Amino acid sequence: MFSSLLEPSYRATITDILSKEEFSKASGLVSLAGSARYLFSPIIAGFLLGVSEISLLLVFDICTFFVTITATAIVRKGITAKISEEKQSFGESMKAGWDAVHGHKGVFLLILVSSAITMFMGIMQILVEPMVLSFADAKTLGTAETICACGMLLSGLFLGIVGIKRGYVKVLQVSFFMAGVFMIGMSLFENIIPICIFGALFFAMLPLANNAMDYLARTNIPDELQGRAWGFIGFLSQIGYVIAYAVSGIAADGLGVLTGRGVGRGAALMILGSGVFLAVTALTLLKLSAIRELER
Repeated sequence: MFSSLLEPSYRATITDILSKEEFSKASGLVSLAGSARYLFSPIIAGFLLGVSEISLLLVFDICTFFVTITATAIVRKGITAKISEEKQSFGESMKAGWDAVHGHKGVFLLILVSSAITMFMGIMQILVEPMVLSFADAKTLGTAETICACGMLLSGLFLGIVGIKRGYVKVLQVSFFMAGVFMIGMSLFENIIPICIFGALFFAMLPLANNAMDYLARTNIPDELQGRAWGFIGFLSQIGYVIAYAVSGIAADGLGVLTGRGVGRGAALMILGSGVFLAVTALTLLKLSAIRELER
């Protein structure tokens, strides 16, 4: 619940402290920072659990509070406060945020498409673990997660240095299409090597897609409405994850029983289907003229 307050504030802060030309690189660095939890955490947690109990991990988790507060205080000190001349009630403020999102056809369509896309990708992210654990152990899974996260690390680093200069809609379409293809590739093998390869390629597509989607939405929403708008954007786009969490496990179990090959291959079939739908969505819905107009 409190994380839901963090996300729109975080995104609105980026708009406040950076210029439009810096949005793309900033989004790449944000993806780079986000990939750290996939890259380092499994290895560190595995090492600490080997020498201590889980209580030590909980202590480390609690201590991150102080890092967050310190970093936030430093950033807040460097932001010039924007004084609002017109004070609005809570209801009026909510309506203004909704109008900023719903009133722009291209932005609203982009968010609805992103909700469908997060559902397909959420199914993969949930079911890849039982798929791997059906033929490998937990140690192999942890290693595979770290290898796959390297794809996100490299593309996030590239975006942080170079950024995207133009063709955001095309980047969005191609990256989501290729992510769907790589999801299909992950589902075809009961072998950790091709799963790691396709997984790394899949994660490499995410910063590119997030970068393009972030830029298209951010540059079409007034600065003074960014916080309220990102709150609605987060709510609508995360609906896809809610659906994925609700149905993926049950569907994978059902397919496993139906095919007689167990939950591992049931999960693989769900990932394969999600990859196909993700690729089709990228090729069709992202061609809508209202979404293409966002770049102009």
